[in-house]
Amino acid sequence: MIRINYDALGIAASIACAIHCALLPIFLSSLTILGMDIINNLAFEAAMIALATLIGYRSLRHGFRSHHHSRTPVIIFGIGIILLILKQVWHDRQLLFLIPAILAIVTAHLINLSYCRRSDKGHSPSCTH
Repeated sequence: MIRINYDALGIAASIACAIHCALLPIFLSSLTILGMDIINNLAFEAAMIALATLIGYRSLRHGFRSHHHSRTPVIIFGIGIILLILKQVWHDRQLLFLIPAILAIVTAHLINLSYCRRSDKGHSPSCTH
């Protein structure tokens, strides 16, 4: 059976989102001349945010329930997702929200991964799983 490391997937998705939002306009600005605008495409942006949310939810839920029981990664991840949504609301200031959003999401995944690895070395006696 193939095991997916959702923290690594979440980190990769967050970095892909950052690349899309920060670098893609530089390379693809000529696409608007051809009538293709994936840079400011609301559906694409919403899909990327949904993807990051789903991957993060899956990863953090598993880490919380099965390993560490800490809300810290969940809270940091939630802040990151809220900042991504705010980036869409105030699109003219998207980098103001994007950079801290990506940092928060990646940090949440790294903390979750760290907590999961540490907890695998031994659960506390009060652990019910």
